[in-house]
Order: sequence, then structure tokens, then C-alpha cells
Amino acid sequence: MTSRKASHAGSWYTSNPELEPKDVQEITEAGSIDECLSLLRLKTEKLENTEETSCPGVNKMLNLMNELQTSIGSFHENEKEFSKLSKDVNDEMILLENRTELNNQLDNWLGQAELSYGPARGIIAPHAGYSYSGETAAWAYRQISPATVKRIFILGPSHHVRLRKCALSVCKKYETPLYDLKIDTGIVAELDATKEFQWMDLKTDEDEHSLEMHLPYIAKVMEDFKNEFTIVPVMVGSLDPDVEQMYGEIFAPYLADPQNLFVISSDFCHWGSRFRYSYYEKSAGPIWKSIENLDKSGMDLIERLNPEPFTAYLRKYQNTICGRHPISVFLNSITALAKQNYQLSFKFLRYAQSNKVTHNNDSSVSYASGSLIFN
Repeated sequence: MTSRKASHAGSWYTSNPELEPKDVQEITEAGSIDECLSLLRLKTEKLENTEETSCPGVNKMLNLMNELQTSIGSFHENEKEFSKLSKDVNDEMILLENRTELNNQLDNWLGQAELSYGPARGIIAPHAGYSYSGETAAWAYRQISPATVKRIFILGPSHHVRLRKCALSVCKKYETPLYDLKIDTGIVAELDATKEFQWMDLKTDEDEHSLEMHLPYIAKVMEDFKNEFTIVPVMVGSLDPDVEQMYGEIFAPYLADPQNLFVISSDFCHWGSRFRYSYYEKSAGPIWKSIENLDKSGMDLIERLNPEPFTAYLRKYQNTICGRHPISVFLNSITALAKQNYQLSFKFLRYAQSNKVTHNNDSSVSYASGSLIFN
């Protein structure tokens, strides 16, 4: 079974990208096999006493540790085999440390967010590192009613490869530090049958953080129903407006299904010389306020649920909204449903900037979260 690894687990999810657990360092730096074995026994006892012994990651690491302990004699003659298994233990310990911190972060942010515009049938949320955008994303995810969701479409922009279409995943599941998310291969086959999609290879899939950064939040919000839902990841390329409309019409019937949820992945303005974007309306006051006004003008247009004014805004200001194409596909799906007399409304609930820019040599990225409901 092809699965997508959680390739950003150490550096994207946690607030400390340099995290290196002390336990791992002790085992890695052990001077001998016997010393390492002694340390492993201590760590095994520590794990066996944890409240998380039902967690798959804990059980997997305990099994690895037990394998090390029961086979230690033969490893005296085979240092290479010992080193490999020891590395497996270290990797699992890092993942467990990340899982615990990640789970606590998500709980905290979701607990602080208010349920004010739900139940969401679609959300727009950011995909930056959680230390920057995790709190903002929580406001979108807080609007979801997990008991009603059976399938989650994730539409994210392509940051690393040039696409002129939308691309589907070849994987059967996506791994996360919390638990694996199963891909709905039946729906993927339906989309492929339209002949309008291409495939992303495994490396492209694993390299794309616009999809991956939503997986832990999805896993967390859906944890009480983790065996009862699937996901449909879609990478959205650089599309012309008529192509955005075509994809919007393809996705519209899925958006109309009350058991489906759409997650639209996007950050907002990327400002500064490293992003080659420095629009500044001096009458707004400080640069950060000009950026906010620019973003909120676009957000207001998104809330109107009409793709054409949003496209005109992008052409006029060239705002560096990286998920502009997924957003436009989403707006076109909504337009298609509105023509069928569906009543929908969208509201942004949170806005933030990574840095309050005051000088031309500064930079920042903006984040916004919002929720779509059916009236």
C-alpha cells in the first residue's frame, strides 16, 4: 500500500523546529551496546508507565525496544544490525515526542477558538508552520461538526512543481503523527474518470506542505470518528479563470453533499523583498496596516462568493495569496450551487500576520481563517 510519509513532522508541526528529545540524545550517544541496553530498559519502564500506552506510536516503540533487549547477544557480533534497530527506536521516540507536543498544541488552540459560524461545510485556513499560523487555523477547524463529516476534500496550491491542471494522489493513505488518514480511492477514481486531472508522484506529494499542514488538524478534529471518514487530497495548479470554473463545476456536486467537507489551503499576503512583493499604500499608515487593508479587501470579495471580482482584485493588486487558485475553484463551486438555488454564506473569523512590518527591509506573511455554511 502506497502511503505518504509525514515528512514535515519534526520541523513544521512543533513550535520548536530544533526539538531533539533528551532521551534520544542519551541513547544515540551511548558509548557501548550494554550502556545503550541499560538506557533502553529505563526508557521502556518510563513508557510502560505513561498514560498513552494505547497510542500506536508507544506500542510500536515498546516492541522495538523489546526486540533490542531480547536480541542483544547477537548484536555484539553485528554492530551494523544493532545500529539500524537502535536508529528505528530513536526515530520512533522523536515521533512520539512530536505527537505529544502536537496534540497539546492543537487542544490548546481549539480550546481558545470560538464556535461561532458552523457547522462548516467548507473552510479556508493557512498552511504555515504552526508556531506562526496554528492559532489562526484553529478558528476555521473549530467550526467543523465531525459527527456529520464522512469525507474531506483538501485543495492546496502547488509550491514546488508547475501544474496547469489539478493533480490527484497515488497514495492510499497519508501518515500523520496522530494516526493515518485513509484516502477515498473511489472518489479519486471518479475524478480521474473526468480526464481533467493528472497525478502527482510520491515525492511531489510528500514535498507539498500546503496539503500536509492540514492533516494533523483534520486528524485532531475527527479523532472520535477516525475510522469513519476518508480524505481526498487535490493539488491545484496555476489555472486560468475558465479552468477554475471548470473544476468548480466538477467539485460542486461534492460540495452539495452534506457529508462532505472542503478544506481550502491558503496563506494570504507574502510581503517583502524575499517574496518580491512590496505594495504599500502610504495613506494607510504603517506598512503592516497597508498589508492588512489589502488582505481584507480580498477577504471581503471572497465573502461575496463571486469569483469574478476576486479575480479582478488579484489582477489589479497582484496580492501574493498563494492559495488564490484553490480559493477561486472553491468560489466557482459555490457559484454553480447558487445557480441551483442553494443558499450559502461565508465569513472570515480570524486574521493575523507573522510580523508587523514597519520598514521596507522587513517581511511578513498573513493568515486568515473562515467558514462556509449552508443556510
